[in-house]
Amino acid sequence: MTTENGETKISTETPLAPALPICDAHHHLWERHPKNYLLEDLLDDLNSGHNIASTIAVECGYGYRQTGPEEFKPVGETAFLESVAERAANDPAIKPRIVSAIVGHANLALGDGVAPVLEAHIAASRSRFRGIRHSTTWDGSGALRNEAAQGLLADSKFRRGFAWLKRLDLSFDAWLYHPQLTELANLASAFADVTIILDHIGAPLGVGPYAGKRDEVFRHWSEGIAAVAKCSNAVVKLGGFGSVRSGYGWHQRVIKPSSAELATALAPYFEFCIEKFGVDRCMFESNFPVEKLSNSYVVVWNAFKRITANYSAAERAALFHDTATRIYRTFPSA
Repeated sequence: MTTENGETKISTETPLAPALPICDAHHHLWERHPKNYLLEDLLDDLNSGHNIASTIAVECGYGYRQTGPEEFKPVGETAFLESVAERAANDPAIKPRIVSAIVGHANLALGDGVAPVLEAHIAASRSRFRGIRHSTTWDGSGALRNEAAQGLLADSKFRRGFAWLKRLDLSFDAWLYHPQLTELANLASAFADVTIILDHIGAPLGVGPYAGKRDEVFRHWSEGIAAVAKCSNAVVKLGGFGSVRSGYGWHQRVIKPSSAELATALAPYFEFCIEKFGVDRCMFESNFPVEKLSNSYVVVWNAFKRITANYSAAERAALFHDTATRIYRTFPSA
């Protein structure tokens, strides 16, 4: 629907299964004028009707230190997220455990030089810092944003840095595009003692050279997902489809998709992941506020609930809450 002046409005829905506990396994906080997304904005979404018990905050390049060595600047984001978590924990009016775990950023390509950076992150958030995300997105088409050099996951110095995650009991959030999934499977096999969390189901692409090739992309993506799933140390986040890169064009629509439409589009991908990984290695994520471009918080979680409507109570508990809280060690249990 639209307002009188033609502005887009996302269709209103009533939350389905509102009592089902949820750990939102992936969201960001930032100031990016004019669409800031800070604690108050997050709370507006969390209070929209679903039972959000806790959240996991993931790095997005916000709040970096403005001075000091370059490699230590990302520690500022962890300190910022820790302050948000403390503020929420000390406010009796806020019921969800906001930022119950923190995923920061460190440049693993520093090799052994990343160790003091990781230790600084831990010092900035001793009870909540759980791991890092080093975005390694790369595509040769030129149609997508590249955040790393080609083949970085196999680079020897990167892997020396990666080895420090095990030494410091930290996990790795992987953010890459679907053609890179076999590279991630290779990394996961080489570091079987490090928990690897694949963000946004490995980003099956639908723009640039991938536009109009959804069946071909699905076949390529599914092969990569199956390879990653063979690694018992790998888990996957189900979500992140609202981004422009997916190629659905939802962000351009005057009337945004309903949860039923979303569920129809997402089900083949999510069900394949659940089949390969099992519910104990899958977790739902909102990816807000990125997803906000295309869908509302209520609609996103309603879509997830529609997809799992025929799952058992135990399976739903794992997907919506238990896998995330176990993998990110959000003690005490949310």
